[in-house]
Amino acid sequence: MKRSTYENVFVTVGTTQFEDLINMVTSEPVVTQLRRMGCRKLMLQVGRGKHPALAKSMCGPDIDVRFYDLKSSIAEDIRQADLVISHAGAGSCIEVLGAEKPLVVVVNERLMDNHQTELAEQLSKEGYLLYCTPTTLATTLEGSDFGQLKQFPPGSVADFISYLDAFMGF
Repeated sequence: MKRSTYENVFVTVGTTQFEDLINMVTSEPVVTQLRRMGCRKLMLQVGRGKHPALAKSMCGPDIDVRFYDLKSSIAEDIRQADLVISHAGAGSCIEVLGAEKPLVVVVNERLMDNHQTELAEQLSKEGYLLYCTPTTLATTLEGSDFGQLKQFPPGSVADFISYLDAFMGF
């Protein structure tokens, strides 16, 4: 996972609405950090959220910003990405880790009984991804060495579900 630049960054919120993530990833501190990391293309999958009206102007002419709501598969976007920033949904985590891409998981603090936080914390503790909240995204990106992340063990979705079940105590 070692890279010196991250030209293609993909951001996904899944099928939900996570305005805090989309707003933060297009904010000046995060855009500045993405620019430092070599970002030239920023693809935003906004789910059921609003289209980020100011995203293109915030990112300037040097970062190509594109966005869409939903599509049947985000596999191609993940494959093309040098870095993925995602909500903490288990399905998104499975897909990105399986594609062996560096992953920053952004936890939605507004969710009640948020098991996603527990999952993100555990996968981060084990060295597979980094996690943060929307307000700490710029700092997380700034201080990150994605080359230190471990590759998630290859296996089927069933193996990951078993991992989740064991983690959750089922």
